[in-house]
Amino acid sequence: MTDAIPEPRGAEARPVLTVEDLTVVYEVDEPVTAVRGADLVLHRGEILGLAGESGCGKTTLAYAVNRLHRPPARIASGRITFHDRSGDDIDILALEDAELRAFRWEKLSMVFQGAMNALNPVATVRAQLRDTLLAHRPGMSKGAIRARSREVLERVGVDPARLGSYPHELSGGMRQRVMIAMAMLLEPQIMVMDEPTTALDVVVQRDILREIVRLRDELDFAVVFITHDLPLLLEISDRIAVMLEGEIVEFEAADRLYREARHPYTRRLLGSFPSLSGTRGAFIRDGGEPSETTEEQV
Repeated sequence: MTDAIPEPRGAEARPVLTVEDLTVVYEVDEPVTAVRGADLVLHRGEILGLAGESGCGKTTLAYAVNRLHRPPARIASGRITFHDRSGDDIDILALEDAELRAFRWEKLSMVFQGAMNALNPVATVRAQLRDTLLAHRPGMSKGAIRARSREVLERVGVDPARLGSYPHELSGGMRQRVMIAMAMLLEPQIMVMDEPTTALDVVVQRDILREIVRLRDELDFAVVFITHDLPLLLEISDRIAVMLEGEIVEFEAADRLYREARHPYTRRLLGSFPSLSGTRGAFIRDGGEPSETTEEQV
């Protein structure tokens, strides 16, 4: 665990989410602690990156914040508090089922990894946006639903004519944009994005990242952006938390983490991406020792 939680870069210190000493255990034959003593503070309007290798606990932490776990997963200890714009503090772990259903998407939404699996394959985009709106705002008129659905698609760069399309009729990038549109449909204060661009080519990835940053600036919501791609987080994040084997081992402003990474694992992550120019350096193994490589021009 880190010694102190850093302040966000370029953002007011107004928290929207606080995670304190969170531990998540999978109760299997030999219990596995997937998240251990995690502490996070997310501030309004910031993009907080959550980095680490596959299996380190990133998605488990995100699911805990959303209360999406199913057995054998169990939140063993800790506290998750949502700080509403109204000034009220909401204990997410204490919400009953009906309260939790009302809280999700209205206050906090999630863009799941793999948009094709997250979208209903037998329902049109229009139907899925409509169902989300009616679940939270049952008195909304058909005209208002239609207008809001068109508006959110336009915001993420999708032609509203695609409202009648099924997920298999959309490209991977368009499906991901539809998922982002659905997540912002009710204007939540937090959006959790789990590997939202991993399966996309670099050009589409770049376009979607620009849209995320633009929408954040325009609508002032906070983002938790989960990925194993540390260079990507260095580009878009205000602060970055690095996870290793279920623990947050470093939590720092993005620019400072790039310049002055303290934890050996963070330094290995930073050193694992080759430069496009200059000399080829030594690959650092898990034990911290460089492998034998030849210094040469690349």
